[in-house]
Amino acid sequence: MTLTHLNERGEASMVDVSDKQNSHREAVATGRIVMQPETLKLLADGDMPKGDVLATARIAGIQAAKRTHELIPLCHALMLSKVSVDFELDTVEHCVRVRAFCRLEGRTGVEMEALTAVSVACLTLYDMCKAVDRGMEIMEVRLDHKSGGRSGVWQRQEASSAADSHAVLDARASDGPAVTEETPIEIRFFAELRERLGVEKLSVLPGHLSSPTLMAVKEWIKSQVDAPQALDQARLLCAVNHDMVQGDVAVNPGDEVAFFPPVTGG
Repeated sequence: MTLTHLNERGEASMVDVSDKQNSHREAVATGRIVMQPETLKLLADGDMPKGDVLATARIAGIQAAKRTHELIPLCHALMLSKVSVDFELDTVEHCVRVRAFCRLEGRTGVEMEALTAVSVACLTLYDMCKAVDRGMEIMEVRLDHKSGGRSGVWQRQEASSAADSHAVLDARASDGPAVTEETPIEIRFFAELRERLGVEKLSVLPGHLSSPTLMAVKEWIKSQVDAPQALDQARLLCAVNHDMVQGDVAVNPGDEVAFFPPVTGG
């Protein structure tokens, strides 16, 4: 067996993938973070002091997958076509189970991107919950499935049935209705911002906005809610299609826009 990241002199080297054929590649990674039962209940009830834990961890995991090449030196920068991060609250084993799915059409696999997404999502869960439980443990971060490329399909044996069922769901998600100019923009609010506005979700037709921008979306929201001043917080966080954004950006039909209250650190 040859280690492909070493050259003939035994030095670290990025693999040259220019001769490889493009291939449909997917990967699934999983992990879990174990905590006290009381911590899990606080998380499930949305009572953590830092705000919406799962929403923050999901965005962190997705962002991490997209920036894997900046964290792991010899990974290639990839044009990912899909990244999803999902959570399951397990009240029997007192843990949050994390699953990441990555997909692309390209010349190298997405295993590291899926593993990075799970790892950073777990670390974010720890950060969001450590104020009440510093004894949490991140465990069993592992690759469960990969497909595509010369090596074809690899499947962790005990994960086969779960991976198969998730693959069906992922395939369905990618076959959604076509987006047109009349497809609504979906808007979501999280944590205390949701409570202040008195609404969790809104949708707006693109034609009802003064311009196809995030600022126009905010102005439209203000006309629909009882506490529009809640959107004027200086450090209000916003994501478009799970990507954190700053300032005024373009918003397109079918986009999902999410607003979060400021998340405290430390």
